[in-house]
Amino acid sequence: LPTLKFLMLMLQHVLPKGLQRARDYGFLRGNAKAILHQIQCLLLPLLQLLLGIEPMSQPTRTCPCCQHSMQCIGISRPR
Repeated sequence: LPTLKFLMLMLQHVLPKGLQRARDYGFLRGNAKAILHQIQCLLLPLLQLLLGIEPMSQPTRTCPCCQHSMQCIGISRPR
């Protein structure tokens, strides 16, 4: 690849002075994963409603001793 062609390709990715990338702000910034997850959780029911997809139901398990429903509070894996 010629030197000038390489430099032209690289300079296509440089923003003009005074402009900043939009992904550096708001919920698209690198350390905003919790906010992005909240937005996705809020929008998921709306998307399911628009597309006509039934929401996923939580699997229910019953206790073998008392026959009441149990709730999963976490999953652990051996190291």
